[in-house]
Amino acid sequence: MDGTPEGGSGMDAPHLLYRVEDGTGYITINREAQRNAITPEAVALFHEHLDAAEKDAQVRALLITGAGDKAFCTGAQLSGGVATEGKDIFGSYAVLLDKIVRFPKPTVAKVKGFCLAGGMGFMLACDIVIAGDDSRFGTPEVNVGLWPMMIGALIFRNVLQKKAMEMILLGERMTAQEALSMGLITRVVPAAELDGEVKKVLASLVSKSPIGMRIGKQAFYEMAGMPLAEALQFLSGKIKEVVGTEDAIEGISAFMEKRQPNFKGK
Repeated sequence: MDGTPEGGSGMDAPHLLYRVEDGTGYITINREAQRNAITPEAVALFHEHLDAAEKDAQVRALLITGAGDKAFCTGAQLSGGVATEGKDIFGSYAVLLDKIVRFPKPTVAKVKGFCLAGGMGFMLACDIVIAGDDSRFGTPEVNVGLWPMMIGALIFRNVLQKKAMEMILLGERMTAQEALSMGLITRVVPAAELDGEVKKVLASLVSKSPIGMRIGKQAFYEMAGMPLAEALQFLSGKIKEVVGTEDAIEGISAFMEKRQPNFKGK
């Protein structure tokens, strides 16, 4: 698992917090004093909260962020644990990234401060990434003799190969604008406006059809890598599935009647 050298255990409080508010599940990495470095406990809680959010019909979108203003996540806590506890944590982290990518509801990462190493994995696994303009990004693993292994699978699916290799090999930190230009994140806003922008995006997401987005997200990931003709045939079947939902009927009716739709996720 990609990491950053950090001290302190932070065992007095849960390493991950979860709450549901206004149709959104909020997952917060809760290790502000350690720049939200990830521990085995945090990874286990991440799996637990994702499962809860997926099963909860009240949750229509998911937000992932870090406590405080200094860091979103700086990767694994290398001192005192993750680097010496064997291979289980690495496999669990890899499964976690895949679970976030394939999460059936829209996911948003809110980035404040540093987003480094394994933290880049959490961010890249989300559908939408909104960052404050004072945020910093990077893969510093090479500077301590490591390599961004698992997150590399996501980096190479979001960034051109040569730009990705330059970032990985140099291990330098990038500005939010540089990350945006590379395609690592989706939008940058002034730091003071970050919370408001995220709230606006989440409100838009929770107003959409849950079943339409679930079928659509799963279809897009399933067809990735298919030959064109096969992908088109596969997606033609999926649009038939979407059109047959109650939400689609309601959405079309609302459009024709010039009113807001009342989506029920059916």
